[in-house]
Amino acid sequence: MLQKPRSRGRSSAQAEKDKEWSPGRVTRVPSGGVAEEAPSTSRGPGGSQEALSSASQAARRAQAAPSAGPRTQKQLELKVAELVQFLLIKDQKKIPIKRTDIMKHVVGDYKDIFPDLLKLAAQRLQYVFGYQLVELEPKSNTYILINTLEPVEEDAEVRGDQGTPTTGLLMIVLGLIFMKGNTIKETEVWDFLRRLGVYPTKKHLIFGDPKKLITEDFVRQRYLEYRRIPHTDPVDYEFQWGPRTNLETSKMKVLKFVAKVHNQDPKDWPAQYCEALADEENRARPAPEPSGQAPSS
Repeated sequence: MLQKPRSRGRSSAQAEKDKEWSPGRVTRVPSGGVAEEAPSTSRGPGGSQEALSSASQAARRAQAAPSAGPRTQKQLELKVAELVQFLLIKDQKKIPIKRTDIMKHVVGDYKDIFPDLLKLAAQRLQYVFGYQLVELEPKSNTYILINTLEPVEEDAEVRGDQGTPTTGLLMIVLGLIFMKGNTIKETEVWDFLRRLGVYPTKKHLIFGDPKKLITEDFVRQRYLEYRRIPHTDPVDYEFQWGPRTNLETSKMKVLKFVAKVHNQDPKDWPAQYCEALADEENRARPAPEPSGQAPSS
């Protein structure tokens, strides 16, 4: 989960801003597995050797078999990211994706929670990449991805002239910045994006070079400001909204995007909601008209 930024004597209202958020947030799901009971050794003198042999065999089987205990949140997040990547890659051929292939190549020992994994992967595909995962026919156990990136009222302003998968990534970064108090360290951004299977040093199927996209392309397009943080060792950078973002969208629209990801109401984040309301009021004020006076020579 997102780590809270360093405390710099912030007020309680600012502390509320650090309420963490994450698209497709994963909750711990019990696996329902039952631990194997060790054979009893109370079989009398004649059965002790057999019991020891059985116990040894059971121990070896337990080591060879995957653990049936509850998975950690990190394990679930990694598995969901793996499933998302698999679905994106398979969709490139535009051939329906078979459930048997998903189970064989990705799910593996997580079969007991497959419905939960598929649901979380579908949420991530929708809100990060702009694809809807649908079953081709009822009970067919085959799936396809549908492009849902047509601009809609809530976020058309940040899509620009064309809706592309990179818009989802940009919205995630803008949301991170706003929810963290309008400034966020680059290391925190990558810590978060790694959970989505987006790495700064690995080429991505959809985004190409993610680090270049975020630190160069979005910066050059003026959606982001990217500055070095002074006196940091190792060197670190921070992100803020760029001037184009402030012109094309608003804090309220980004907050609504965050709320949609969480299936919550924007008012569930009181500090950010108040800030967004104030921003809306400022935008509603008429801009000062030019004076019309010639500049003094």
